[in-house]
Amino acid sequence: MLYFVEFFACSKLSSATIKSALSTKEGRREACPPILNCQLSIINYVPYLPENIFTGHSAPPIHQRYVIMSDQSNQKELLWQSRFSEPFDREALKFSSSVHVDGLLYREDIQGSVAHATMLGEQGIISTAESEQIVAGLKAVEKEIESGALVPVWEDEDIHTVIENRLKELIGPAAGKLHSGRSRNDQVATDTRLYLRRNIDRISSLLKEMQSTLLDKAERYTHTIMFGYTHLQRAQPISAGHYYMAWHSMFGRDRERLADLRKRANISPLGAAAFAGSTLPLDPVRSAELLEFDGVFTNSIDAVSDRDLVIEFVSACSMIMMHLSRFSEDVILWSSAEFNYLSISDAFATGSSIMPQKKNADIAELVRGKTGRVYGNLMNLLTIMKGLPLSYNRDMQEDKPPLFDTAETTATCLSVFRRMIEKTWLNEERLARLTAEDLSLATEIAEYLVKKQIPFRDAHRITGKIVAYAIAEGKTLPTISLEEYRTFSEAFDETIFDDLKPDASVNSKKTAGSCSFKSVEEQIARAKAAR
Repeated sequence: MLYFVEFFACSKLSSATIKSALSTKEGRREACPPILNCQLSIINYVPYLPENIFTGHSAPPIHQRYVIMSDQSNQKELLWQSRFSEPFDREALKFSSSVHVDGLLYREDIQGSVAHATMLGEQGIISTAESEQIVAGLKAVEKEIESGALVPVWEDEDIHTVIENRLKELIGPAAGKLHSGRSRNDQVATDTRLYLRRNIDRISSLLKEMQSTLLDKAERYTHTIMFGYTHLQRAQPISAGHYYMAWHSMFGRDRERLADLRKRANISPLGAAAFAGSTLPLDPVRSAELLEFDGVFTNSIDAVSDRDLVIEFVSACSMIMMHLSRFSEDVILWSSAEFNYLSISDAFATGSSIMPQKKNADIAELVRGKTGRVYGNLMNLLTIMKGLPLSYNRDMQEDKPPLFDTAETTATCLSVFRRMIEKTWLNEERLARLTAEDLSLATEIAEYLVKKQIPFRDAHRITGKIVAYAIAEGKTLPTISLEEYRTFSEAFDETIFDDLKPDASVNSKKTAGSCSFKSVEEQIARAKAAR
C-alpha cells in the first residue's frame, strides 16, 4: 500500500494548469507557487490508487503529490448554508472538507443519484423529463471526473457537493430537484454500502485466486515430506501439501466471512433521508432494485447512524491480514539460511545496499508490517463510534480514511503475496534428508507401544527416555538397534523400524483431514470440486 498527497486547487485554476503541476519533480516545493500562484499546504494523506480518480492519469510515485490550497476562495454556496446569516469560516471549511478523501466515492455517489432520480420520476415527484435530464447530466459529470475535465476543489466540502454543483452548471434549476426526499445522511450511507459491496467482491475474488495458487502448490508437493511445527519446534513429519491446504482452509473461511457480510451490506438505506424518513411518496424498494440491493432498511434511524458494516468489513480484512502475516512469517523463516526449506524467486526478493550477499524476503516482511496498519484502522473505527448518540454525527465522516486504506491495503497485499507464493519452491532434497534423521518420529514410537496395549502415559514416558538416550548417544531414532529399544520395553520387535520412516509416519495417519498422502489428495479433490 503506497501513499501520496493529492493535489487540489480552486476552480479558477484550469485542469491543464493542474495537470502541469502534477508533473513537477519530487520535492520541488519552491516551484509550486510560481506555477499555481498559491500557498502550499499539506492537508492529508490518502491511499495510493492505480488510477488518479480526479485526472484519469496514472498516479505518480510516492511523495510526488502535494495538497495545493489556493488562498483565493470561491465562496461557493454549500448545500446546507441557506439558514445561516454569515459565510462559513474559511479555515473551518478547510478543516471539515472531506472531498480529498470521499472523492473516491464519486462513481458510487453518481450511481446512487441516478437510481434516486429515476425513482423520483417514476413516482411523479419530479417529471419524467426532469428525471431524464438529471440522469443524463449525472453521467456527463461522471465522464468529466474520469477524464480530468472536472477537478474537485476543497471549497465544495465533499464529493456530493462537487457533483451537485457541477450538475447545476450543466442542466440548470432541475439539478435542485435531485435532492428531493434525500439527505446527505442516507446518500453517504448508500455510497458506503455500494463501496463495501464492490470491495467485498474484489477481495473475495483475490482470496479465490489465492486458494487456487495454494491448490496448485498442494498438488505439486503432496508427496513431499516436511516438518510440522508446534511452538516453533519440529513436531511431526507431514505432507507439504497438507501444509498448503491448511492455508487454503483459512482463506476459505475468510471468503465465507465476506460472503456473510455481503448479505448485511447489500441492504439499501436510500429513503431513510436524514434519519426519520420523508413525507414525499418515495419508493425505497424501487431504488434498491435499481441499485441491485437485496432489500431495504427496516429502521430509518439505524439506516443512517451505524457503521457496524464498515467495522465488520475492516474486522474481516484484519483476519485476512492476520493470516497473510502468519504465512509471511513462515516464508521469512523458511527462506533464511538457518532453515533453507524454501526459496523465493529473485523477482520477489530484495538485496542490501551495503551487504552484497543478502537476499531478503521484503515482500513478506512488508505484508507482515502492513497488518498492524489494518489493525490500527479497526481500532480507529471502534473508537470513533463508541460514544456517539443516535442518530447521525459528523464524526462518522472519519470512517472513510480507515475504510479506504483497509480495502486498498488488503487487496494489494493479497495480490502481491499470491504472486510471490506462486514463485516460491520447496528445497525437497534438504527436507527429505532432515526429516529422515530427526527426532520428530518419536510420536510414532509412542503410538507403536499403544498398539502393543501399553497405556499411552506409560508409552509416552518410555518414548521420552528413548529420546533422551538418543540425544546422549548422538543417535537418530532409526539408528538405535532393536536390542537397545528392548532395554526400554520388551514390547518392541523388528516391526518398529517400519514405523521409523517419514513416509510411513505420514501415511499411517488414519483420521479424516490428516496429513497422509491419501487424505491430502482427498482434500485437494474436494476443494477443486467446490470451486
